[in-house]
Amino acid sequence: MSAVTNDAVIKKAAKVYQAEFGINRIYAHVLAVKNVTGKLPLGPSHAIAHKAKPFIKWVGGKRQLLKQFKELGLYPPDGFDPVRHRYFEPFVGGGAVFFDLEPEKAYLSDSNAELVTTYKVIRDDVGSLIKSLKKHRYEEKYYYKVRAQDPVSLSDVEVASRFIFLNRAGFNGMYRVNKSGKFNIPFGRHSNPLICDVENLRKVSETLQHTEIKVADYKKVLRYAQKGDFIYLDPPYYPVSKTASFTAYTAEEFLEKEQIELRDTFLELHKRGCFVMLSNSDTPFINKIYTEIKDRKINIHKIKAGRMINSDASKRGKINEVLVTNY
Repeated sequence: MSAVTNDAVIKKAAKVYQAEFGINRIYAHVLAVKNVTGKLPLGPSHAIAHKAKPFIKWVGGKRQLLKQFKELGLYPPDGFDPVRHRYFEPFVGGGAVFFDLEPEKAYLSDSNAELVTTYKVIRDDVGSLIKSLKKHRYEEKYYYKVRAQDPVSLSDVEVASRFIFLNRAGFNGMYRVNKSGKFNIPFGRHSNPLICDVENLRKVSETLQHTEIKVADYKKVLRYAQKGDFIYLDPPYYPVSKTASFTAYTAEEFLEKEQIELRDTFLELHKRGCFVMLSNSDTPFINKIYTEIKDRKINIHKIKAGRMINSDASKRGKINEVLVTNY
């Protein structure tokens, strides 16, 4: 089969998968390539049912919003070519968007060193990680003993194992550090938390094999992103009130100054010809700084997101978020 014919078959198959299974265009293309090259022995429906998903719970994770992104016609951008260009997620967190897209060329980064180490260990040594995770016990005294460990004294596999355990066993899957950078989430009250999801960890490892993963400030995306690349920015959200701030994923704050710097990065990527999508809280400040960009290609969309971390259950529920795009 010639390269031209092969390309035509892949494009046709991708369109069929996208329509039949309701999946995004990028993942449909990935499946089509695998099927044409004989890497889907059990077919696309089996691959979809068993695809990798985020391996940690993450406050503000985007799995719940993917359907809205797609229904708004904003995700993924129509002009993005996953064969020629790369996907960037510089605030990767739980990676829900990455795992939904499964792009062939991706660059993931975060300023949280322990999180990035965990991604790398899953990619490079998932067997050792699984072995380590199986040693953990869901007990309160044991949890605080593990929490008290200094990650600097641990091997990379032990850092990743500790990170996943604390995330799964801690309160509401939250990740928060104090000013000293120490993890300070209390023990959770779960009925039977799954500490070691062997099947998913192996699938995540497979998905990450050709992905670049680095500890980096989000601004470094400007060093690598080129015209035609797709960048998704999901920063620590600007607080909706003085008492609602939850930005402590690292010891550094992410408030007005940092949000304006992020806006300027968004604008620079836009001028470079990248496709950019950004999530944030629906506040007057966030709306203002993006409305100030006088470019009709940049639009602010409103979506509904569920928030479940308030200690008062009556105050949990749907809230507005903004999704800013330049396409």
